[in-house]
Amino acid sequence: MRRTSWWGRRLLAMLVCPLTVASVAVASPAHAGSAPAGAGRKLGYAALGDSIASGLGAGNYEASSGRCSRSASAHPALWAAEHHVGEFRFAACSGAKTSDVTATQLSGLDGGVRLVSMTVGANDVGFSDVLKACAMQGEQECLQRVGQARDDIDHTLPGRLDALDKAVREKAPQARVAVLGYPHLFSAGTCGGQLVSPRGQAALNDATDRLNAVTRDRAQAHGFVFADVTRAFTGHELCSDDPWTISPSLFTLDSAYHPNATGQRQGYLPALETAAGAGSGI
Repeated sequence: MRRTSWWGRRLLAMLVCPLTVASVAVASPAHAGSAPAGAGRKLGYAALGDSIASGLGAGNYEASSGRCSRSASAHPALWAAEHHVGEFRFAACSGAKTSDVTATQLSGLDGGVRLVSMTVGANDVGFSDVLKACAMQGEQECLQRVGQARDDIDHTLPGRLDALDKAVREKAPQARVAVLGYPHLFSAGTCGGQLVSPRGQAALNDATDRLNAVTRDRAQAHGFVFADVTRAFTGHELCSDDPWTISPSLFTLDSAYHPNATGQRQGYLPALETAAGAGSGI
């Protein structure tokens, strides 16, 4: 690997972000999930969660969404458009944790909601800092930080997800709730040309699997449907010939490690289609 200049290292440190949050463009809790006009009306479909749900990295952003980076190319917006949803509350926001969703994204939910989709949890366990450590601080630090994140996934995240899932069910008692997971960033083999070592890549993929497993278990415990996207993204990791995730570079400071527009349409949208099923009633 060629040496990177001091300035390049500083810029790379800024751009390293997780699957869910941009380290530069992170919305504050007060801004996260700000409601569009008409949020007090009964709604057919509500999309909640973090930057995976908002569509950071897909481009085509709503000007009014600000740092939440809600995209018309995100899978919730695509689903709403294809199904001609009459009322669509797009509340997902880049940087959101479970507490942000509970505090700022549930205000428009009520008995009129028939479908809720949600992706959240990676920010709660600090994937942003973990990935930064893996890219910039070497393998030993990477593995240690991944281990800390796994501990949070096992011991802290379940209670937070339970609290959020309970709040969603109370706000939208008639809704079908589809919880979508996170894809692997790296292929099963060595992903060359990356800042993260092969052992670090494997550890991050394993942590993603654990995050998905805990999210699935808590979702199903509340009667929600879980959609795993790891299989859909297989063969489309960062170092593949057809990546659906944005590689880190000096030009992707806010969107690196997020699904691109193709990943949203071909990876996440089919998962949402399956999870929504025929029971959405919209």
